[in-house]
Amino acid sequence: DANVLTSQKQWYQRRVRGFLTMARRYDSRTTTFSPEGRLYQVEYAMEAVGHAATCLGILANDGVVLAVERRNTTNSLLDESFGAEKIYRLGGDAACSVAGITSDANVLTSQLRLIAQRYEFTYQESIPVEQLVRSVCDVKQRYTQTGGLRPFGVSLLYMGWDSRYGFQLYQSDPSGNYGGWKAACIGHNHAAAVSLLKQEFKEEGCNLKDALLLAVKVLSKTLDINKLSADKIQIATLTREGDRTLIKVLSDGDTTKLIGEYEAEAKKVEDEKKAGSSSK
Repeated sequence: DANVLTSQKQWYQRRVRGFLTMARRYDSRTTTFSPEGRLYQVEYAMEAVGHAATCLGILANDGVVLAVERRNTTNSLLDESFGAEKIYRLGGDAACSVAGITSDANVLTSQLRLIAQRYEFTYQESIPVEQLVRSVCDVKQRYTQTGGLRPFGVSLLYMGWDSRYGFQLYQSDPSGNYGGWKAACIGHNHAAAVSLLKQEFKEEGCNLKDALLLAVKVLSKTLDINKLSADKIQIATLTREGDRTLIKVLSDGDTTKLIGEYEAEAKKVEDEKKAGSSSK
């Protein structure tokens, strides 16, 4: 009996080693599909994005809002003048925010700026937003099927304007997929943020002010912090003034004022609910 148990244990161990070897065979290469049709390295890149700082975007009728979570703000030794960017200007009519590995994001944003500048130099006008997004997504996709390379561990939210489609909001992931959105979120707790956006976003759209307040509301309910403050988030807007596109990053003072407006409105709604329940 002891010999039988030993042989069964050895057989089981061989089977486990075989499964692990099989998993590693498809796990270590970007260009190899698993038997289930999965590319594990691409999935791992998306997992890296899921642990990154939260970024969300909201498309309004008169502009676009990008709001991002700031991390490492508690380190007193950090020189903020040389801190990593979270919102990147890509040209006169577009900007983006990133979630994931910052060094990967720097490479992609440099590529985005180069594509935009080449187009503008050639045609003397800004590149259409979707064409810009598609161009860099082609680069990202190539990194998922070329041996010796790994996918970029970063997702991006793009906001922009062009004469054909007006204001636009796009999201792209490490696989090279992209899509246009009315509201989107990437990074940590993105599922909870998207769920809240589905409940709060109006089908007929909203103005820029409402979009700013909604962005603050979603971040206040999904970020892992006790109280929202200007040093924890960064907000940028893209609007039109005449024939010019304006990309503005809100100052800490403007952000604090916006948070105060949201908190006052939230308190008012809560007081009305309490008054209604007490009257019953």
